[in-house]
Amino acid sequence: MPQPDIHLYTAATMNGYKPVIFLEEAGVPYELTFVDFARKEQKAPDYVALNPNGRIPTIVDRSNGDFAVFESGAILWYLAKKYGRFLPTDPKDRSETLQWLMFQMAGIGPMMGQAMYFQRIAAPNGHEEPFSITRYVDESRRLLEVLDTRLSGREWLAADQYTIADMATYPWARAYVWARVSVEGLDNLQAWFARLDARPAVQKALTIPKAQPAFWGDADDSAFLKENAARFASDVKS
Repeated sequence: MPQPDIHLYTAATMNGYKPVIFLEEAGVPYELTFVDFARKEQKAPDYVALNPNGRIPTIVDRSNGDFAVFESGAILWYLAKKYGRFLPTDPKDRSETLQWLMFQMAGIGPMMGQAMYFQRIAAPNGHEEPFSITRYVDESRRLLEVLDTRLSGREWLAADQYTIADMATYPWARAYVWARVSVEGLDNLQAWFARLDARPAVQKALTIPKAQPAFWGDADDSAFLKENAARFASDVKS
């Protein structure tokens, strides 16, 4: 059997799930390599040669001269253009999709990521920062309110269709429980969650390379919480 064109390097994080969602939704064959943070595999020289930032995810397109793409939003854009899926062809619709993709990359991801960091990593490692927690939780809530307003009278974020903007935003926004951000009163956002929750390919993707039910509020596993804090303890600076 020939090797698939796409070789995906990823881990079970919000950014890590994004390309998996696309590939599962599009039915694209791919080879998967799990990047083990506990072993610092994302910092290994061979991996950094593909992704200079030493983060996940990364893809290598064997059909395009082993072309490597890093940054999750750029990966989604590359795959959408390569396969002609989940990216509108109309210029205005395409721009709208890019705008909401960038909204996730510049806003939802960083702000919710910091809310998670200060509560789930820094605090358990002895660095309780109430001001920082409040700042990032409040800003995350504000951004979710922007999504809720956008979704008023719409099923999807951009171009009146399911796109890579939805795929990028869902893993982060849906992890509001992990970030300890309330979605109370955000009915449009919750309805959007329900639509994505109901997609079999999305739910399969969230188990690859590993399911993390605590992210989505389906479990509160104290062992996982301790493991997560310990895994990233070295990221906490005194």
